Amino acid sequence: MGETTGGGWRRAGIAGAAIGVLAAGAAAGVAVERLTVGRSVRRKARLALDATGPYGTLRGAPGRALADDGTALAYETDDAPGPLTVVFSHGFCLNQDSWHYQRAALRGRVRTVFWDQRGHGRSGRGPEEPVTIDRLGRDLKAVVDAAAPEGPLVLVGHSMGGMTVMALAALYPELVRDRVVGVALVGTSAGRLEEVSYGLPLAGVNAVRRVLPGVLRALGSQAELVEKGRRATADLFAGLVKKYSFASKDVDPAVVRFAERMIESVPVDVVAAFYPAFGAHDKLAALVAFRGLPALALAGDQDLVTPASHTEAIAEALPGAELVVVPDAGHLVMLERPEAVTDALGALLARSGEGPDNG
Repeated sequence: MGETTGGGWRRAGIAGAAIGVLAAGAAAGVAVERLTVGRSVRRKARLALDATGPYGTLRGAPGRALADDGTALAYETDDAPGPLTVVFSHGFCLNQDSWHYQRAALRGRVRTVFWDQRGHGRSGRGPEEPVTIDRLGRDLKAVVDAAAPEGPLVLVGHSMGGMTVMALAALYPELVRDRVVGVALVGTSAGRLEEVSYGLPLAGVNAVRRVLPGVLRALGSQAELVEKGRRATADLFAGLVKKYSFASKDVDPAVVRFAERMIESVPVDVVAAFYPAFGAHDKLAALVAFRGLPALALAGDQDLVTPASHTEAIAEALPGAELVVVPDAGHLVMLERPEAVTDALGALLARSGEGPDNG
């Protein structure tokens, strides 16, 4: 087990990364000074980064799935020859664009589906609150039924998206048995998230956990006021995003700003509706549905949100899974170290017997 390499996939990933790095070069010098200049200048730097780079610009053929409660779920497909469809599920407070580099690398090589979880991106919110992980598993089934009703599947999930994939397996094991030929679980957890300290003293974290659900409910009822405060404290918010999303000092400033924009786009009342689901999440038993399939368990070695130990536990539950721990990477490993993630996905597709490397 360990990091995999693949010539074609590495070249595709590096090419995608190079586009972003080159585009961000002009803005990088401004962003580095954000802590030493005035607020108005920092705001201008953010606006400059917003206009820099291709992040979030890749679009596919749009579609809409209807969840079983009537919620409209937005998805996009990128078609390619062959029967395989790779379905990507994003994490909490992100959207389908978080897979930017992988989408660029896979485009034209394999058919892909990218979708927005309810309350995120272009998808509707739905009537159910709080939102459960099982609810998200049923949503994923609706997307699969609409966007890929037949043929072999590879399921890819990051963070909450990985939990969504596990919930799908728990609820629809026959779908996994009949159609899934590979699974990738990236920076995610099968449970015991109450043990995560986020790099802080455990006693303090436990105290916060006791009061946070009530605080979030209260904030959710004053969403407009909270959003104004969020904008007023943009510099603090940006610092938190960087700390908990990335680990390396050389991460592209335009990528950091791209992550901020995704997180900023999720209303605080949606955050409040989803938060309780993570403490209740326990899908270790669901992983049995993936045993015997080509599997990838991947995480950044400095992930503070879903630590690499949780990914290692997933790999232990899936004998034969490839475990990839990416050095000097945080929670948004697919944006921070895109070549490593793209290479590992390419190897997974090859092991599935359906990947473009086998063509």
